[in-house]
Amino acid sequence: MPLKDSEAIILRTYPLREADLLVTFLTRIEGKVRGVARAAKKSKRRFGGALEPLTYVRAYYEDRERQDLPRLDACEVIASPLAREVTYARAVALGHVAELLDELLPDRESDDAVFRLTLSVLDALRGDQVWMPVTYFELWLTRLTGLLPDLSECSVCGAALNGRRAFFHVLSDGLMCIDDKRLASGELAAESRMLAREMFRYPVETLAGASWPKSRGGDLRKFLLQRLERHIEKKLVTAGMLERI
Repeated sequence: MPLKDSEAIILRTYPLREADLLVTFLTRIEGKVRGVARAAKKSKRRFGGALEPLTYVRAYYEDRERQDLPRLDACEVIASPLAREVTYARAVALGHVAELLDELLPDRESDDAVFRLTLSVLDALRGDQVWMPVTYFELWLTRLTGLLPDLSECSVCGAALNGRRAFFHVLSDGLMCIDDKRLASGELAAESRMLAREMFRYPVETLAGASWPKSRGGDLRKFLLQRLERHIEKKLVTAGMLERI
């Protein structure tokens, strides 16, 4: 088969045999792909620093007959996360983006909206200012994967939640009014629901100048992570690391 080429974002790499790497990368044309980069640990000419997680590259790869995994032939760096200051908070946030994409997205299903979302959020992740882009990414990824329930009404009785308190529970499919909330529910504040609506209206770069401490939207992130983790049926490692920052 002819060599394929596509814009791609490197998600994860794993050692495979002596000099090879197993690479998971998100392509623009085919979605998430897992391939083998032969002799990647030795070949600076073909890969260099292009296989660092969250590097934006042009990837060249080939699907061969009777071969389970495609061969990743080369990558050309378009933008690297290492080109900016890498603080601990930013490193964890970058890892969180990569983990979410790897765990949530099916193989070989292209989604240009998710690809564009990822690029815009990666550009917004700078220094220690991670909470707005992380919240933005979680919210939009939950929506684009069809996991976000209606935030305007109670999932039990259907009552409108505008101007009313709203609650969520790890075993519930959506928000609940105060009359229908379950024991040990968390509350999603009206301010956080307004933040979600604002994020749906504006691109991430428009919101970049706003003050955004960790406490802002914390309940929204908790609600979103419950939805995401319930879907993948496992805890996200990087979510715990973010919480400890």
